[in-house]
Parts: sequence; structure tokens; C-alpha cells
Amino acid sequence: MNTQSELTWLPESGVQLRKAGVQFDAIRVDGEEGRDVADWLARMTGGDPGPIVESATGRRGVYFLVPVGSTSHRAWPDNVTRFTAGPSRVSYIPVPALNGLTWPLSWRYRPTTPGHLVHTRLLCTALHSQE
Repeated sequence: MNTQSELTWLPESGVQLRKAGVQFDAIRVDGEEGRDVADWLARMTGGDPGPIVESATGRRGVYFLVPVGSTSHRAWPDNVTRFTAGPSRVSYIPVPALNGLTWPLSWRYRPTTPGHLVHTRLLCTALHSQE
């Protein structure tokens, strides 16, 4: 695992919002389905699916951090929420620090190296196979 300084988008403590379209976009899938898809991706990628954040409250959303612009021009299932940026559209993605108090957010799968994100096509395929 690289140091915190190499992953400049991570907050040093707590939770911060990151604007979609800068370092990454995100796909949110709520509930157990999101957790199941995250674990499936981990199995398919040898345990390193890319950064995935989960929430312990509300809809219990799971946020898959994907490359900027990679969610467009894809048919996503109805239960997916896209966090992207574009004309007249701004989205913010919650990101917890690697350590310390970040509740209700935590890393289901921690970021490992700069630029390594969830593979969007693999995620889309996994979500369609869950339908």
C-alpha cells in the first residue's frame, strides 16, 4: 500500500466530499446487492477491485470509484446512481480517510495505488448479472 501522500485525494482524517469528474466518478449501488457486487469484483480481480466505499447507515450505499467519464454511454440497471460531472451537473462523492473515525463510511476495499480504480466495464457486467 502506498502512503497517504501518494493518494492525494484521500482526506487525512474524517470524511470529505470529492467533486466527481476530477480524480474519479462513482457508481452507487444500495444495500446488500452493492456489497455482493463488490465482493464478486474482488474475487474476479484477485482481491484488488479498486477503491470501494460503503456506508453503514441509510440506504447502506456502496460507492465504486471509477475513471472519469467511464460511466457514460453504458446501459446501467435502474438501481444504480451515477456520480458524474457535466454541463449543468455537479456530483459529490463521500470519501473516508484511510484511518481514524470515519463512521458511517468505511473502505470495503482500500485504494492501493494512484490511478487504480474500479474497472467500469467489469462493474457494469457484474451489475447486469445480478438482475
